[in-house]
Amino acid sequence: MRNQDTSDDTAASGSTTPPLRPPSDRVPCNKTGVCSRSYFVVVMVFFHVYIINVIALLFYVHYNNGQEDANQSLDAASRSQQPTESGPAPSKPLRDVSLTRIEGIRVGHVQEVSLVPSKVHEMRTLSLKPLLFEIPGFLSEDECRVVMQLAQLKGLMESQLMVQDGQEELAKELNLSPEEIFNLLDINQDGQLQLHEILTHSRVRDGIWLTPENLKEIYAGLKADKDGNDLLSLEEFKLLSNDAFQRFLLQRGVKRSQLVRNSRHTWLYQGKGAHQVLQDIKARVTRLTRLPPALVDLSEPLQVVRYEEGGHYHGHHDSGPVYPETACTHTRLAANTSTPFETSCRYITVLFYLNSVEGGGETAFPVADNRTYDEVSLIQNNVDLLDTRRNCDKSNLKVKPSKGTAVFWYNYLSDGKGWVGDQDEYALHGGCVVTRGTKWVANKWINIDPNYQRQARYQQLVSQQPEDEDDEGFPLNPDQHSSDTHQEL
Repeated sequence: MRNQDTSDDTAASGSTTPPLRPPSDRVPCNKTGVCSRSYFVVVMVFFHVYIINVIALLFYVHYNNGQEDANQSLDAASRSQQPTESGPAPSKPLRDVSLTRIEGIRVGHVQEVSLVPSKVHEMRTLSLKPLLFEIPGFLSEDECRVVMQLAQLKGLMESQLMVQDGQEELAKELNLSPEEIFNLLDINQDGQLQLHEILTHSRVRDGIWLTPENLKEIYAGLKADKDGNDLLSLEEFKLLSNDAFQRFLLQRGVKRSQLVRNSRHTWLYQGKGAHQVLQDIKARVTRLTRLPPALVDLSEPLQVVRYEEGGHYHGHHDSGPVYPETACTHTRLAANTSTPFETSCRYITVLFYLNSVEGGGETAFPVADNRTYDEVSLIQNNVDLLDTRRNCDKSNLKVKPSKGTAVFWYNYLSDGKGWVGDQDEYALHGGCVVTRGTKWVANKWINIDPNYQRQARYQQLVSQQPEDEDDEGFPLNPDQHSSDTHQEL
């Protein structure tokens, strides 16, 4: 049959039939025949099996090495956690720490948080700019009472001085000429200083709260505005000293209502040995903010503030912007640098209402959730949004004091890498004037240096020192800082 087919095919193609070989001989396969295809398939199968074996071998080697590395890492970690004769194990490098930041989702969003055993608190988003939350029932009535009593036992002090000294020395240290200072104040660079430009920059530090009426009075008293147009030229500005405005008002007499803030306060230590209520509040703040406990432990103590009737705190930021030449108060000694610029670097503010106020006393956020932030626009058409005695009703958001409620917000944005970024300018806030009764609040600030190398060095220096020993004036216990360490911004 095979021969017949071969003959037929050959005849059809017009070629000569080749002589037949004996049956025992192998039939040669043409390149296009079935044998060549089978050979190719066999070769490819063996080739793929070989490749698969090689890949499997590579995976095997990689897996074994990975397990060895993991075991070595675990062994190293366990060894590092064991105490040594030379001292405690070093803390985790700060570079590996990522700051948890709670998401606001949207205004009005409510999420449940577990802060104390057998109880769930509701946390409501009040704004996204700044990221601001409210937690009713954060403190119990007994806790509010204890905090107020402890503050009274320790004694409260005036919250600010009449005027800050040293402005002239600061200008000399910065080596700024009158022309340079004038250009810094001249926001719109029109060669003249408007009233709102002077007002905006006069409120950087504690002092006397200047109003447009005050400025006009000062201009007249110092004979600074010779043409009477409420504008200062460079020549007119050169005739004034840095403290001229506030010192002029001091000579005329200043009422408490004319201060940037009108209140009394004290600080309560929250570390080991402190009252259990104070320690519980700190632990609760740690769970609320979801930050590493070490960062909370090394932050400022609890500040308790009392506002009598008529008390207020004009619009301000709890922490200022941090530039390369700026030092944070809590890490300035660890930074080992000298700079005239210093701020408190308060990453988070947690504000507790210790009583319900009969009238006024709201916490106002003038530009919360504004589309844009413009410092100059805060004072327009004789409306000063920073003035909490006159214009609290014009703020975008007001929080009414309610006993036991806590509100907290971020004073800084994220840098996108898990650390502190730029200042959130929308965190501008103030305390509206108390129209009836007394207002008690407490503040817990979480201090974090936006420069994580400085923060790491600070924590390293603190961890290396005995708890109650002070080496060359370094404040090892954050709750025992001198009063000038706690800047009121």
